[in-house]
Amino acid sequence: MDFPTIHTNFWDAVIAVPVVLILTQLIKLFFKPPKPFVPFIALIIGLLISVFISHRGHVVAGIFMGWFYGYAAIGSYASLKTSIVSYLKKVRRE
Repeated sequence: MDFPTIHTNFWDAVIAVPVVLILTQLIKLFFKPPKPFVPFIALIIGLLISVFISHRGHVVAGIFMGWFYGYAAIGSYASLKTSIVSYLKKVRRE
C-alpha cells in the first residue's frame, strides 16, 4: 500500500487552523451547542475543509490533515483561554 504524499504548507499553518477556529466560534455564538460537542464540531469543520478544499482528490490525505486542522484549532483555543484566565487571576491578586 502506498501512502499519500502530504505537504504541510502555508495554507495549513496560517489559514486552515484559524478558519476552523473562527468557524467554530461563530457556531458557538449563533447555535449555542452543548460544551462537550464543541471539540467535535471543530474536528468536523477541519475534516470538511481538508477533504473538500485543501486536499481534494486525496481522501486519505484529507482525513489525515483534517484531523490536524481540527485538533490544532482545539489546542490553540484551549491554550489561549488558559493563558488569558491565568493572566487575569494574576492581575486581580496584585
